[in-house]
Amino acid sequence: MDTCTIRRTSVTLPALNASGFHLSHVTSLDGGRGRLAEFQYGDADLRDLDLVDAHLLDGRIAGLKARRTRLEKLRVDTVEFIGCDLPSLWWSDSKVSRAAFRDCRFMGAALEDITLDNVLFEDCKFDYSSLARVRAIGPVIFSGCSLRETTFIAADLGAVLIDDCDLWLTEFEGGQCRGLDLRGNDLSGLRGLASLKQVVIGRSQTLQLAEALTAELDVTFGEDRDGE
Repeated sequence: MDTCTIRRTSVTLPALNASGFHLSHVTSLDGGRGRLAEFQYGDADLRDLDLVDAHLLDGRIAGLKARRTRLEKLRVDTVEFIGCDLPSLWWSDSKVSRAAFRDCRFMGAALEDITLDNVLFEDCKFDYSSLARVRAIGPVIFSGCSLRETTFIAADLGAVLIDDCDLWLTEFEGGQCRGLDLRGNDLSGLRGLASLKQVVIGRSQTLQLAEALTAELDVTFGEDRDGE
């Protein structure tokens, strides 16, 4: 069984190279009757990608580019995404289980009402994205990702670990963050600190949170005012 483990969080990964798997090359993600299994798809440059009421099972998607992507009511089980570039992604009402996203770009994406279970995001870019009501019901790892100016809105992140990520102006609005592991990151640029109750950090990050709070409250230091 393939896993990715960082500290106490372990994500079970797709084991697509295991014996018994034979991935067939396909030219479309529309598998007919809404289900596509044991497939390999990639190196496609699309103008539009629309998947609605579909199920992707046991597959690999590599080098996919799409200028506009709409994913709705999509179920993803044991699928690996590698080097995909999906700007303007809109993804809603879906469930993703035992999946790995590596070196993918989701700049300016909008993710809404998505359930995650055993999912790895590694070296991915989510800059300027919004993740609303995303719910982690199993372990989820963001490793080496860029989440600059990304907003988590009413998300349930208790089973999430974020490690070695760019969190400059990353914002949290409401939701449930108890148990969210933020160790291994620079927290000085975070926003929405009131939503980060009972998260897990390292002692050395205390000053970083203080810096973030100072910026968020727009504090004026007395010595600066006295010098006016």
